Amino acid sequence: MSKPVTGEMIAQVGTISANHDKTIGRIIAEAMDKVGKDGVITVEEAKSIDTSLEIVEGMQFDRGYLSPYFVTDPERMEVVLDNPAILIHEKKIASMKELLPVLELVAHAGRPLLIIAEDIEGEALATLVVNKLRGTLQAAAVKAPGYGERRKAMLEDIAILTGGKALTEDLGLKLENTQLEDLGQAKKITIDKDNTTIVEGAGSRLAIEGRVTQLRLQAEDTTSDYDREKLQERLARLVGGVAVIKVGAATETEMKEKKARVEDATNAGHEGSIVVQRVREMNDEEGFNALTERYENLMQAGVIDPTKVVRSALQNAASIASLLLTTEAVIT
Repeated sequence: MSKPVTGEMIAQVGTISANHDKTIGRIIAEAMDKVGKDGVITVEEAKSIDTSLEIVEGMQFDRGYLSPYFVTDPERMEVVLDNPAILIHEKKIASMKELLPVLELVAHAGRPLLIIAEDIEGEALATLVVNKLRGTLQAAAVKAPGYGERRKAMLEDIAILTGGKALTEDLGLKLENTQLEDLGQAKKITIDKDNTTIVEGAGSRLAIEGRVTQLRLQAEDTTSDYDREKLQERLARLVGGVAVIKVGAATETEMKEKKARVEDATNAGHEGSIVVQRVREMNDEEGFNALTERYENLMQAGVIDPTKVVRSALQNAASIASLLLTTEAVIT
């Protein structure tokens, strides 16, 4: 009988799936507890021999500062902005003239400024650096995450999370007409050379929940595995968070073997015999979609394999099973 599992039971499932490694089971249970069902758990190779868990609080995207002169913590080479205003712009910013009204508004309010745009270059970037070095305005700039239409959607996610507006051509909003209320807000923003992390955005809970519902529906409706993965990542950034398990070992061989066990354990979510029994009771076109964790019509869901691939897999499995049955000894 299949039952939902929580707490220590999750650790036990992870331990068994990782060949009875209790450390891996405990780390996976902690990761799932931290990020929840909407979160994302990724597995990476560590640079040390220890296996550790890193929880990314807030929304993080893979864009770092555009100039090292923005750094406020030289020891860690990070930009840390407390209670900043956030300008979210779809296009490239190069002219100082169009940026000046925003800088004056933020400087008058006495707050730091983060600019997220397609790019910031030339006169505009130079002015931000000079203002930072002179102490006139604490500012930083990063490139917008993603590309094309996905970039526009991610900028809208950031705007909703921070309670600001994404300045896009679709909305007819121009940079030079921007008001202070158009800018997003957050409790804290940390930027290193590779990543930007927004903690406790000031967006309304109702707007965030509406966006989350929209992303869930899009993830369920899409037929593209890649699009579904990206939608789930955006969803995790908005609500669940991201957990990174960094697998460490003394040798590269041990590292790869241990990483494979961790990946197996993080994906251990369903009892195979129960799934098989239920699928056997369905008609020929229905089955279990492991990606969405739903029993459905696989043809309609786009889960379609070439006949030759399925036949070859079945033949090979039968061949191995026959070999095991007729072999007097097996080395494991």
